[in-house]
Amino acid sequence: MTTRQHDASVYEEIQTSERFRELRSRFRRWVFPMTVAFLAWYVLYVIMSGFARGFMGTKLFGNINVALVFGILQFVSTFLIAWAYSRHAARNLDPLADELRHEVEEKTAE
Repeated sequence: MTTRQHDASVYEEIQTSERFRELRSRFRRWVFPMTVAFLAWYVLYVIMSGFARGFMGTKLFGNINVALVFGILQFVSTFLIAWAYSRHAARNLDPLADELRHEVEEKTAE
């Protein structure tokens, strides 16, 4: 058996393993809801900017209006999501991914 065939069978074996399915499940359970939430928040901002101009133009203080605050909150939410994902990955994904990586490395080194 060639190295390429051996490597492919190792990866296929890992892909069908319960631990890989668990890793994929943990990833999807976090990413999909967070993506939907962020896109909903972004679409709300766009729709409000287009159809609720009076509300978005409401001055809060000085030259700061609701639209500007919403726009800044888009950046804040992006950074918060990146930070939260980093913590989630470090706790829930990376340990399992490291185990799988070591397993693949051991099997392909044979």
